[in-house]
Amino acid sequence: MRYAIVIEKSPANFAAYVPDSPGCVATGATLDETDTLIQEAIAFHLEGLQADGQPIPPPSCQVEYVEVSF
Repeated sequence: MRYAIVIEKSPANFAAYVPDSPGCVATGATLDETDTLIQEAIAFHLEGLQADGQPIPPPSCQVEYVEVSF
């Protein structure tokens, strides 16, 4: 499955979250580290849902970029 993630830069690190899985977050010192950690967090989250007998939510968010002129 392919989930959309949002990565935000802060003064000290990067943080990522998954709009389709509220509470599924990760932080890292670099973009690469954050990407790896959010992938692991998603897998861990989905494994937990499965172990609890809950349905795995299908990816539903889309990511688009728009250009703005001002």
